[in-house]
Amino acid sequence: MQSWRLLLHGARSAFDNMAIDEAILRCVVAGDSPNTLRFYTWEPSAVSVGYFQGLEQEVDLEACQREGVDVIRRLTGGGAVFHDRGGEITYSLALKGNTPGDTPGDTPGIPQNVLESYGVLCRGLVLGLQRLGLEAVFSPINDILVNGRKISGNAQTRRFGGILQHGTILCDVNPVLMFQLLKVPDVKMRDKLIRAVTERVTSIRRELGEVDHAAVIQALQAGFAEALNLNLLPGTLSAQEEALAQQIKAERYATHEWLFKR
Repeated sequence: MQSWRLLLHGARSAFDNMAIDEAILRCVVAGDSPNTLRFYTWEPSAVSVGYFQGLEQEVDLEACQREGVDVIRRLTGGGAVFHDRGGEITYSLALKGNTPGDTPGDTPGIPQNVLESYGVLCRGLVLGLQRLGLEAVFSPINDILVNGRKISGNAQTRRFGGILQHGTILCDVNPVLMFQLLKVPDVKMRDKLIRAVTERVTSIRRELGEVDHAAVIQALQAGFAEALNLNLLPGTLSAQEEALAQQIKAERYATHEWLFKR
């Protein structure tokens, strides 16, 4: 059984959240921190775009400013995501090794193949949601479905000699606000997209009628521990990680160059 660190942070800004994920990954790869599972939320709400996306093509920046919503570019790929401060729990995994060319077994049980690794790592989400009484299943490439509707989306990058995977667990969904913040061609298309989200996306509140955030996090912890055969040890960010996160935030995530790089 492996021992990994468990971090329960509560709410941070989008800039802090993305900088902390990267700082943890860098410290894990350097051998200064253990493999880490982190749970967090967003304050204020935010829209994140994938590494390869064009910001102004995806996000209505005026609407985000009007609604007090942060805008951030992730280190991981994928599409634009609305992170509702009350409607989502986010997790991240920072793991050492298992990138092409590394010595196999740096993190036992995690495939070097990215597509295969999604299935292994996302099993923690599946088992966690099942503990809440939800009939959750993994849907390749990187989604979790309940009753045929998406409840979790996930993204991964292999950088610095390690693996960073993070993703959302939807506690509640506000598609009307989501499509005010994301760019759509016209009002008719917005209405169509809102209906599509209502049909294709679900949440813990929709499935169970209520949300206990602490219970959700506890179930997900147990799910990851079972799926990956882990002993999760509660911890805190190290002083090194805190300092590195502030540096990365200032040099990358909070800069105009990073945000508008595409």
